[in-house]
Amino acid sequence: MGAVAETRADVPSSGTSADDTGDPAGGGPSALRARWRPLAAPCVAFVATVLSYCTAWYMRKTYPFGTTGHAINDQANQYIPFHLNLWDLSRGEAAGNLLFNWRSAFGQQFLADYHTYLGNPFSLVVLFVPRNHVDFAVFMVAPLTMGAAAALMTVYLGRITSGSRWLRSIMGICYGTCSWALGSASYIPMWMWGLVALPLLGLAVEWCLEGRRWVAATLFVGLAWTGNFYTAAMATVAASIIMLIRLVTLEMTMRERLRAIYRAAGATGVGVMLTLPLLLPSYLASKAAAPTLAGDFIPVKTDIYFASMLPASSLWGDRPRTYMVSLGMLVAFAFVLNRAIAMRTRVAWTTATVLVAASFQWAPTQFVWHGLAVPNGNSYRETFVLSGLMAIMGWLFLANSPRAWPVVTAAVGMLGATWLLRETDDFGEYTWWAVIVGGGVSVVAVSLLVLAHRADQSAPWRRWVAGFAVLTMFAVVVVESSMSSAVIDARRAREGWARPFVTSGNKFENKMAAVASADAWPRYRTDPGTQFFTYNEALLSRGEGPQYYSSYTTKETFDALNGLGFPWVNYGRTILGQDNPVIDAIFAIGARVNATNKSETRFTADRFATPPLVTVRPPTAPAAAPDTVFARQEALLGTKVYAVPPVTMAGAQTAAAVVGDGPYKITWKENVELRFTATCAPGSEVYWYSPQAALTASQGSVSRVSTGSHDGYSAGGVLPLGPVPATGRVEVVATPAEDGEIPRSPIGCLDRSKVQSAVTALTATGATKVTVDGSSINAVLPKGSTGTAVISTAASDGWQCSQQGGSMREPDNLYGLLAVPLKAGSTRISCSYTPPGLFAGLAGGGLAAACLVAVAVTVWLRERKSPRPHRRPGRTRLSGRWL
Repeated sequence: MGAVAETRADVPSSGTSADDTGDPAGGGPSALRARWRPLAAPCVAFVATVLSYCTAWYMRKTYPFGTTGHAINDQANQYIPFHLNLWDLSRGEAAGNLLFNWRSAFGQQFLADYHTYLGNPFSLVVLFVPRNHVDFAVFMVAPLTMGAAAALMTVYLGRITSGSRWLRSIMGICYGTCSWALGSASYIPMWMWGLVALPLLGLAVEWCLEGRRWVAATLFVGLAWTGNFYTAAMATVAASIIMLIRLVTLEMTMRERLRAIYRAAGATGVGVMLTLPLLLPSYLASKAAAPTLAGDFIPVKTDIYFASMLPASSLWGDRPRTYMVSLGMLVAFAFVLNRAIAMRTRVAWTTATVLVAASFQWAPTQFVWHGLAVPNGNSYRETFVLSGLMAIMGWLFLANSPRAWPVVTAAVGMLGATWLLRETDDFGEYTWWAVIVGGGVSVVAVSLLVLAHRADQSAPWRRWVAGFAVLTMFAVVVVESSMSSAVIDARRAREGWARPFVTSGNKFENKMAAVASADAWPRYRTDPGTQFFTYNEALLSRGEGPQYYSSYTTKETFDALNGLGFPWVNYGRTILGQDNPVIDAIFAIGARVNATNKSETRFTADRFATPPLVTVRPPTAPAAAPDTVFARQEALLGTKVYAVPPVTMAGAQTAAAVVGDGPYKITWKENVELRFTATCAPGSEVYWYSPQAALTASQGSVSRVSTGSHDGYSAGGVLPLGPVPATGRVEVVATPAEDGEIPRSPIGCLDRSKVQSAVTALTATGATKVTVDGSSINAVLPKGSTGTAVISTAASDGWQCSQQGGSMREPDNLYGLLAVPLKAGSTRISCSYTPPGLFAGLAGGGLAAACLVAVAVTVWLRERKSPRPHRRPGRTRLSGRWL
C-alpha cells in the first residue's frame, strides 16, 4: 500500500470531513445537529481567533480596556476619518456622495478612496454604531476579519483532505493569528481582507479542480478583489501556486488538468471583471495621483529574515513577519518528515513553500508580489501567503497518520535555530517563552494525540486522551497568539510612527461642535483649522477645508495648492491647512475653528465675510504665469493685495550667497542668523515663504517654523509674522536648521483692506445661489455676467460642465482651479464629476455579470432537463505512489 497523497471531494458542497457524519435528510434533533455540525469547527475558529486578539488589548490595557490609545499611524490619519465619512454617507450627512467628497482638499474623488480604504466588508460594521464610537468599530475590523479568515481556512482545509474538524479549526486559528495579521496588517483594515481572500480563492481552486460550481468560484474571486485589490492580487498569485501544486499531486488525467486550468482562468478573469466599476477608477486615480519616491527594495539580512520565522518575534521597523504560533510552525515543518504522506506530495508542497519564502528576499519576485510596483513602506506585505501554505502543510501532517518523532525533530530544530539566532538584532525574550513553553506543550499535545490515534479502538481512555490533546492544542494556540499580539503591540509602540493615538473623547466632540456651530455649507466652507488631530481633519470634524491624506491626492490638486503656498507631507499626498485671508477668499472659507486653550481641548469658530464657491472673473488679456506664491494668490483673487518688496540680506555672509537672480543658497553653520530687511506700509501684515529651507523665521515677538522641503514633505507654508511696525521697516531673522534655499522674494506685505474690497467685489459679481448635489455643483449667476466663472475646487480630470442646461463639455483651468468661460447671456452653470474609468468599468462589470448569469441559467436548464444522479458527499482516497 503506497503512502497517502491528498484527497479531494467528489461532489460535496458542505465541506464535511470524514468525522462530520450524519443524515441531514432525516427529521428531529439528530438531523438538526447533523445539518449544523459542519459549522461548529469554523465557528470555534472564529470565536477563538477573535478572543485571542482582543485578549491582547486587555493585556495591554488599551481602549476599550484602558485609557491607552489604540490607533496607529494611518489608522488615525486615514482609516478612521474615511470610515467616519462612510458613516456620514450612510445617513445623508456627508458633503458629497460615493463619487465625490467635498470636505477634503476643497473637493476630491471618493470612489477610489472607498474601494481602497473601505472595501473590507467588515468595515460596514461602523454603520451600526454611534458616530462617536466609529473608531472602536474600526478597531474591531481586524479581529473580525482574522476570525473570518480562520473560519474560512478551516472550511478550505476540509476540501483538501478529510480529517478531524477540530484539528482543522486549530490550523485555521494558527493561520488567522499569523504574525502578518498581528503585526503588519492589524491596523490596516483593508489589507486584512487578503487574509480572507486566500482561503476564498483556495475554495475556488478546489471547485475548478472538481469541475463544478464555476459560478460560485467566480463570485469568490470577485469578493476577494472587491475587498482589497492589493492583497487580493497577492492572494491570487498564491492561489495559482496552490493550484499548480494540486495539479501535480492529484491523480488526474491530462484532460482533467486542462479543464481545471481553463475553468480557473475563466473564473479569475470574469471574477476580476466584476470588480471593474471599482477597480478601473481606482487604477486610473492611482496613475493620476501625486507621485511618490519609493526606493529600491533592499532585503533584510539573512539572520534577521530567519529570526522573523521564530514564534513571538517582533522585529524593529520595516522587517518581515513570517511566523505562526509554535504549534503551527512545528506541524508544518513535521510535514516534510511524515512518511505516511506520499513523497510527491511532500516534495511539491515543500518546494513551493521554500521558493515562496525565498522570493520575499529577491527584488524581481518582490516586484511581482506587489503588483509590479515598488512598495512605499513595508516591503514584506505579502508574507501572509507563506502562513497560508504552512497552515496547509500542517493540516496535511495532522490529517495523515501523524507520528510524534517528526514533531519532536521539528521542535529540536526550532530550539537550535532560536539558540543560533539569539544574538540577532532586536531578538526578543518572549521568543524563548514561545519556543520552549509553547513548543514543549505542543509536542506533548501532538504526542498524546498520536498515542490515542494508535491505541486500540476499544480502549476506554482513548477518546479522553484525544479530547485532552485537542483542548491543549486550542489552549496553547490561543494563549500564545494573545501573547504574541501583546508583544507586537508593546514593541511596536517604541517606534515614533506607531505610538498609539486616542481618536475619540471630549476634545474631538468639542471641535466637531465648534465646526457645526459655524457650518453653512454650501454657502461657504468651514475650515477645521491649522491645529489638527489627524491629517484628514475635515472628515473627522465635518468641515470643508484643505486637509486631506490619501494615496489618490491628484497631481492637479497638489500642483494647484502647492503653488498657493499650502504645506504638505508624504510627497504631496497629504495637504495641510494655512490661515491666510487671501486663501480664504479664493476658496470661499467663511469660518475657521481655533483652539482656545493650550491643551487644544476647547475650540471656537471665527466667522468672516467670504465670496461664494462660484465667482466670476472679468475678461482680461492673458497674463504671464505668476512667478511667486504671492503673485499666484493675487492672480486667483483677481486683485493685487500684496506688496512684495526687495529685500536685503545681512548677517553671516558665509552662510548665504546669491547666484544671479536665483534664490539665496543657505549653507548651515551653528548659531548662524540671517537678517532680511525690507520696507512695507505700516499696518500691513508680514508673510514669509521659504518652502525649500528648514528654518525659524522671526519678526519681533512672532516666530514661525518652516520645515523645508525634502524627504517627502514641505510643512511650512506661507507663515504670518505679524504687522509691519510703524516705522515701515521689516526685519525678519532667519535661523537655518540645515542647508537649503530661500527665494529672492520671501517677504510679502498684505494689505487686508484690499482683501476686504476684493471679497466685496467677488461677492457682488459671484453666484447668487449655489447648490451642491452629491458630485454636482450648480450656480445661478447675476444677469449680464461676462468673463470666466471660477469654481473653488481643483480642475481634476472627470469634470464636465454646461451652461444654461446645454451639453456637457470639459471645463478650463485657471491656475489649477475649475473655470468655465461664460457665453453671452449665461446665468446658469452646472458641473458634474464622474471618476475617470467609471463608465468603462461599469461596461466591463456588466459584461462579466451577464456572462455569469448566462452560465448560471445554462447550467440550471441543463440540470433541469437531465438531472445528474445524486451522489453522496464523501472523499476519494487517492493512491500516493511516487510517479
